Amino acid sequence: MTVLVDDPLWPAHGRLWAHLVSDESLDELHAFARGQDLPARAFDLDHYDVPEDALPRLIAAGAVHVPGKELVRRLIASGLRVRGRDRRR
Repeated sequence: MTVLVDDPLWPAHGRLWAHLVSDESLDELHAFARGQDLPARAFDLDHYDVPEDALPRLIAAGAVHVPGKELVRRLIASGLRVRGRDRRR
C-alpha cells in the first residue's frame, strides 16, 4: 500500500494545492490523513487537497511524491478513482 502526493499545481485561496491519494484503500488514505492532522473537509471523494507547504511533512511521513499523471494512473488502477461526471451527482 502506498500513499501518493503530486505536485502542487492547483491555485486556490491564494495558495497552490496538491492531491493526496492511496493506491490501495480509502481506509489507508484516511488513516494517513488523520495521522498528519489533515482536516476531514480536505477530502474530496477519492483524494485530499493539501497545501504546498504540507508536502515536506507528508513526504517525511511516508507519502511518495509522484508526477500528477502517475498519481492519476495509479488511482485509476486502484479502482478508487471517482470520475468528474460522477462528482456532480
